[in-house]
Amino acid sequence: MRPHRTHSLRTRLTLVNVLLLALGITVATAVSLFGLRHYLLGAIDSELTGSREGLQRSGITMKQIESLSALAAVRDILAPGDSGASNLPKPDTVFVVVDASGRPLFFAGIMPSERQRALAVAVEDPVAAARYDTARDVDVDGEPYRTTAAQLADGSVVLLAKSTKTVHQSLQRALKLDLAFGTLLLVLLAVMTLMSAGRTLRPLEDMVETASAIAEGDLTRRIPGRHDTIAETEQLRLALNSMLQQVESAYVTRERSAAQLRRFVADASHELRTPLAAIRGYLQLYARGMLRERAERTRALARMNAEADRMGRLVDELLTLARLDQRPELRLRPVDLSRLVRDAADDLRAQQPDRTVEVAADGTMLVQGDESGLRQVIGNLLTNIRVHTPVAAPVTVELARSKCGEVRLRVADQGPGMEGADADRIFDRFFRVTGGTGGGSTSGSDTDGNGNGSGLGMSIVQAVVASHGGEVTVETAPGAGLAVTVTLPCPSP
Repeated sequence: MRPHRTHSLRTRLTLVNVLLLALGITVATAVSLFGLRHYLLGAIDSELTGSREGLQRSGITMKQIESLSALAAVRDILAPGDSGASNLPKPDTVFVVVDASGRPLFFAGIMPSERQRALAVAVEDPVAAARYDTARDVDVDGEPYRTTAAQLADGSVVLLAKSTKTVHQSLQRALKLDLAFGTLLLVLLAVMTLMSAGRTLRPLEDMVETASAIAEGDLTRRIPGRHDTIAETEQLRLALNSMLQQVESAYVTRERSAAQLRRFVADASHELRTPLAAIRGYLQLYARGMLRERAERTRALARMNAEADRMGRLVDELLTLARLDQRPELRLRPVDLSRLVRDAADDLRAQQPDRTVEVAADGTMLVQGDESGLRQVIGNLLTNIRVHTPVAAPVTVELARSKCGEVRLRVADQGPGMEGADADRIFDRFFRVTGGTGGGSTSGSDTDGNGNGSGLGMSIVQAVVASHGGEVTVETAPGAGLAVTVTLPCPSP
């Protein structure tokens, strides 16, 4: 297989421009030389044709010409300097009188010169040549001539010829001049194209350097801008930078998601291992006969049931988060959020009669949503307060609709509050606040008797609200309690 040869774009542009200019110069030179030749030969033909027509219109014969006293003047006009002497320069115009067979004749008693005989030999049929209206090319002693013929009244033929050597010399000089200037123009064009292409294609080189840097791991690298770039290159630069920004964001998001997934798997494994270890421990005690008393067996069975329930709730919450991560299509319908708030508040009062619970959710507050999901959101928020704040801490639940139609649910307590670093991670899965601070991210729906939860409650809250197109915000500070605000979009008309 033949190796694939590559050429730079700069070289290709230069070659294309040079070839196009060379083609243009060639065509222009050919047209100009053809026009110059046509003009010069036209002048010669006009001169020869004028002499021919003058002879034919006069009706003169050879004897009349010889008897004229002005014969010398006629010779000077038709062939100046042509005396037949070999030491004289070759004349530019040659004429000779021939008979019908083409044999040269004496003219005024003068024998035809060698050039005149050569002209007679070059014209094979003088009578036919006299019938031509235009001059023709002949070769006389190796030199180019234009010739025509005029037939006199007595049947003799006068051959008239004029050298075109100067025409060919002029054409050669013009051709050399055109070639010289054309070559100079091609060299200048090649140099200017290389310089211009180098400046124009410099942004492409920047793109190559940027791509190489990104391939080596520098995702923050971008294509620099230049003040002298062209519009198309600048558009390409902006588009590539935008794409690189998206690639970097996607890579960072993927890395963050991968890290969260690894942490999630580790936390889930830990959470599931704890109840499994407890159940396995009680089963080993029972298998070894160490639970002899009925009360001990009853307590062990109760603990295993509690751990199994805890593990079941954890799995259910994991399945809920997995389903929400897949963004399922919710069956939205009008839901009275005020009723859900009042029901959840009544449940909290029933579980903790000594806690003060204030509810500002009178009347009807309709939203488009999934009732079970919204009920779980409100339940998780109040369960967090029940589990992670003292009973003496009052709770306020407010429900209101803004002027733009959004529904805001605010659940606030006056518990210990949270540190800023903990508040930033409140929606992380399996996150628990250490040190007993209030309002942690642990959902009360899966707590055991000691108040320990799986840390998925607030994650579920955020996922459910996000599936409804809303958002969740947190306001807290150490000693200032925790306030969670859920904002749901206005119902569609």
